[in-house]
Amino acid sequence: MTKMQAWVSAARLRTLPLSISGILFGSFYAYYLDKWDGLIFGLAMATTLLLQILSNFANDLGDTLKGADNEERVGPQRSVQSGAISVKEMKGAVILFSVLSLATAIPLVIYGTKDLPTTILYTYIALALACVIAAITYTMGKKAYGYNGLGDVFVFIFFGLVSTLGIFTLLAKTFDILLILPAIGIGLLSTAVLNLNNLRDHENDAKVGKNTIIVKMGYEKGKRHHARLIHMAFFCFLTFFALQENAWMLIGLLPFAILMKHLNYVKKEQIPQNLDPELKKVALSTFLICLLSSILFVLC
Repeated sequence: MTKMQAWVSAARLRTLPLSISGILFGSFYAYYLDKWDGLIFGLAMATTLLLQILSNFANDLGDTLKGADNEERVGPQRSVQSGAISVKEMKGAVILFSVLSLATAIPLVIYGTKDLPTTILYTYIALALACVIAAITYTMGKKAYGYNGLGDVFVFIFFGLVSTLGIFTLLAKTFDILLILPAIGIGLLSTAVLNLNNLRDHENDAKVGKNTIIVKMGYEKGKRHHARLIHMAFFCFLTFFALQENAWMLIGLLPFAILMKHLNYVKKEQIPQNLDPELKKVALSTFLICLLSSILFVLC
């Protein structure tokens, strides 16, 4: 493949819809409550996409250096592993996208918190820095948290709670306790995507010392854990929509039909490598739930 194709592959564009799911939900829930600012929304979307690409580049580099991306790995071949992009080039890209992420995050925080206490400004700056650090250190560094079973925790926090609640607070200038329910739901579904990835790769991960939760609990228990994540997410969204006192909101639950069929497949599948096509089903279903909900927030 050409150099450009290698960079596009390393960016893993299929992961981007999942990364903006929380931003969509939190933003359009604020719109539903008559709180909106297009500049804040635009900066938040740009920051999130840049952070996701940064994370993907860092993961490509980190997993290759640690040996997790090897000939036995299932899924698309990584750009650094294949030699299409050199280690030096990828390190440069990680630095560049770290800078670009902060270049949109800092204006977002300054503009978004201009009517809020100074302590909120400092909190959001700390969160912006934490997001960049978390994106890099998932697989990079001597204490990469993805290799110590903490990847699920970080995905839940940043993809769910920080993303959904963070953008809503910037737009609405207040906190809505009810939004915790879908924020948890999005975090659980995002964690389910990572969990499925770890189910697929658990044999190779164990060999290279990548001690994910699945490596620790085993394949069968990991599949039951996967089902719990999705069932709990469904309960969170169902409760949130029911409390809106608008029956039309329940339409937002429709993509869960795909996820229930997915769970039936995972329950029966005994070959981890066959789970690879299921990854996009969970990721896109999460995005569809949030996109459909956003449309309902605008229409209702």
